[in-house]
Amino acid sequence: MTPQRNSGTGAEAEFPEYAGQYRLESRLGSGGMGVVHLARSTSGMKLAVKVVHGEFAKDPEFRGRFRQEIAAARRVSGAFTAPVVDADPDAERPWMATLFIPGPTLADEVKRNGSMSAGQLRRLMAGLAEALRDIHRVGVVHRDLKPSNVLLAEDGPKVIDFGISRPKDSELRTETGKLIGTPPFMAPEQFRRPREVGSAADIFALGSVMVHASTGRGPFDSDSPYVVAYQVVHDEPDLTGVPANLAPLVLRCLAKEPEDRPTPDELMRELRSVAASYDTQTFEAGERRGSRSSHSSGSASPAAVSPASPASPASASADSPSSSGSSGPRRLRKRVFLASGALALAAGCVFASVRVFGGDPVAQPKGPAAGAGSTTAAAGFRAWAVRPDNDGNADMPQCTYGTGKLFCAQQGLVSAIDPDDGTVLWRHPIDASIIPSRPPVLSGGLVHPPLDSGPRIEALDPATGATRWQETFAGRVGLRYAGGTALLTGPDGKVTGVDSASGDSKWKRRIAGLSGPELFSFAGDRLAYATAKIADGAATRVVALDPGTGDVRWQDSLTGRLKPIGTTDAGTSVFFAALDTVAGGTVAVLDYDPATGASRKVEVEVALQRAQAVVRGNTVYLLAAGGSMFALDLKGGKQLWRLETSVTLGSAPAVDGRYVYFTSADGRLLAVNARTGKLAGQTSPRLGAASDTIAASLPAPVVAGGRVYASAPDGSVFAVDAADPAAW
Repeated sequence: MTPQRNSGTGAEAEFPEYAGQYRLESRLGSGGMGVVHLARSTSGMKLAVKVVHGEFAKDPEFRGRFRQEIAAARRVSGAFTAPVVDADPDAERPWMATLFIPGPTLADEVKRNGSMSAGQLRRLMAGLAEALRDIHRVGVVHRDLKPSNVLLAEDGPKVIDFGISRPKDSELRTETGKLIGTPPFMAPEQFRRPREVGSAADIFALGSVMVHASTGRGPFDSDSPYVVAYQVVHDEPDLTGVPANLAPLVLRCLAKEPEDRPTPDELMRELRSVAASYDTQTFEAGERRGSRSSHSSGSASPAAVSPASPASPASASADSPSSSGSSGPRRLRKRVFLASGALALAAGCVFASVRVFGGDPVAQPKGPAAGAGSTTAAAGFRAWAVRPDNDGNADMPQCTYGTGKLFCAQQGLVSAIDPDDGTVLWRHPIDASIIPSRPPVLSGGLVHPPLDSGPRIEALDPATGATRWQETFAGRVGLRYAGGTALLTGPDGKVTGVDSASGDSKWKRRIAGLSGPELFSFAGDRLAYATAKIADGAATRVVALDPGTGDVRWQDSLTGRLKPIGTTDAGTSVFFAALDTVAGGTVAVLDYDPATGASRKVEVEVALQRAQAVVRGNTVYLLAAGGSMFALDLKGGKQLWRLETSVTLGSAPAVDGRYVYFTSADGRLLAVNARTGKLAGQTSPRLGAASDTIAASLPAPVVAGGRVYASAPDGSVFAVDAADPAAW
């Protein structure tokens, strides 16, 4: 059978007929990172072959995470996992083949047949304990054990998908923009200190999986991942419906502190004493409700490896299939908390519809903290909020400021907003298949929509939104703007300079010494920077380009794996994040003077995963996944302060000299005192209809004219006065 076309994210060409020597027969499943196909070895053995999407195959860091997945899966191959048969992380399309295991996932079984019997639950728990014992024995922490990652094979449960696992002896993190794990099955430490997660987190997940198998729901139940996050950290689990002889053991697994949870060996000993009827019978799928007919043990798993890994951006929605089995009454919560840390909404908050300009009204809390109705310290300015898309588009707008306007991009739309009152001045449609990952760019006096995929680029009149020019550049793989020029990288590694004002191509050349350059540019800097790793990441080649001519202004090879993050206001220094060569986390910031070749490095206390940076003068502010924020003085060579913000997922920061601003996944805008590192204020959350999902990345706030502009999951853009964050 010819392999089916990939229907995953992004435009994709037909998948190859083969992965290595294995002919791909049919598609088993598709996810955000790849597609899993059924294949056969030469001897006829059935295999599940995961082939990653082409867009990720071009990313060297993704390839590194995929290698980590392969290494982890090979390390734990055995009786309780899907053994790895073959893999090639260096292929044009990286792939991994594991033994195909027939049988439903636990999620599918519970969805079809409801909760399991007491005997099935004991065998399931024992099998998972044995699986975790073997996984932990070789030094791997799974970190995403959930019903969809448990296959119910004839000889017992199998644990699959090691895309976000990590060996204890490696600091590699496979973080791609989302929470690392699935909130209803994550341990408290995965929200509080995600970089310090150990094997006990898998035991907590096992407890949550057992509640799901018993009741069809999790021990912490909500449609919002933010509510779940709070409940996991602070509330007691709801074990209604869990068999009485298993409930105490499940409760121990769900202990808040890792050291209070049992080990896999302790679990197995306890299970042997749970009941004399404990045995090692093979798993038998439950009877279907209503029909009472046996569920076929030969039903095929969607995949023996998850198509959403490697470094699988964990799904923010829980495995929460509907269950026809009785789950018992659910607890009534007296408080609803909507935060990724310990910040809560007051339960009695009264909402009123306030008038906004040029778009749909946005509900805001009454009282002095309400944005739209409050007079701020800035004379004549009243905080506002607006939804630029009147058609109900609720994805978070990506915005930038220039020529006295705010320009924002959403799926299918670019708009201009009056920064004084929120009036939407114009709307311009763009390709609806593109979900912008960055804001529009002002270059050459025109607005350039963030068309990061596809061959076409265009430029709009900032006053009217009318198209001034558009051009097609087939095969481009990169796009960056600098100094009035659009820089396009082709699949051959050559860079083309296109005049931003006219769309005319000005030059095309290969950057000397860089076969596949990555381009960077920064506001206020008229140079662009091309980098490439050399010597297996032990050094980085950096080339500074004049974007108008393509001429090289300077170049150097710098020790370490480096990523440009900004320049000084005077352009005399370039700052780099120094990344761990294995894990990819930021371990230091480097100040490099191209005029002299001198450099100064300031280390951070811990490796910062997915750290995002902003530069102000000689100070670099870093915000990492998990909420750690650092301020580093590069001139003084020291760390100024560190703050734990309790925000699991934050945007790139912005700074105006007084405060550092960033947004959280629940729509809050937060301000931190840039001098002291103390939280200065925050807005209320702005959750949208899709509050059960978490965005892969969050738009950074925009600071201009004494105001801060931010966007939220409800699809709104809002503005507040920067003078007094405590009054937000």
